[in-house]
Amino acid sequence: MSARYRLRPLVADRMTPAQREVVGQLAASPRGGVVGPYDAWLRQPDLAAAALRLGDYCRFASGLPRDLAELVILVAGRFWDAPFEFSAHAPLARQAGVPETVIEALRTGEVPSFEDQHAQVVYDVVSEWYAHHEIDDELYERARRLLGEEHLVDVVAIAGYYAMVCMTLNVFRVPLPDGVADPFTGP
Repeated sequence: MSARYRLRPLVADRMTPAQREVVGQLAASPRGGVVGPYDAWLRQPDLAAAALRLGDYCRFASGLPRDLAELVILVAGRFWDAPFEFSAHAPLARQAGVPETVIEALRTGEVPSFEDQHAQVVYDVVSEWYAHHEIDDELYERARRLLGEEHLVDVVAIAGYYAMVCMTLNVFRVPLPDGVADPFTGP
């Protein structure tokens, strides 16, 4: 994938009031500014504002335990071959307790091995959904039984939101931050 960003950079003094409002919301958020897909989404400030609210829920407020949420995000980053997303969330996944062996397996495109049945079912749900656009009844029942309906809804929401994030990053070729290596081309 070419590292050349496909959009012209936004210029602060040429932004609409709606764009400036979202930029202010991003600056006040835990993100600290316009990062990742938000520069692209700001072309449609209503989309950027809605994505910010959904992203805040998916990343910071869902009921899903943090390690499982970060696992969902890493599976999305790897499935969509989005190096920006994967490199941004691998350290967060480590901090949340996702085992290094799982992170490394995902990074290299291998199927990870899980000791935790909750992590296994989260991986299985997201992987099967992305690959086949649905999950079978047995997997659905296993996920519902292990996670509960509320957490299963969160898994689907987080995976859906981060698919949109990854697609945006890839379509517009959002470059990795300076000094960050592509996690998928390294050893």
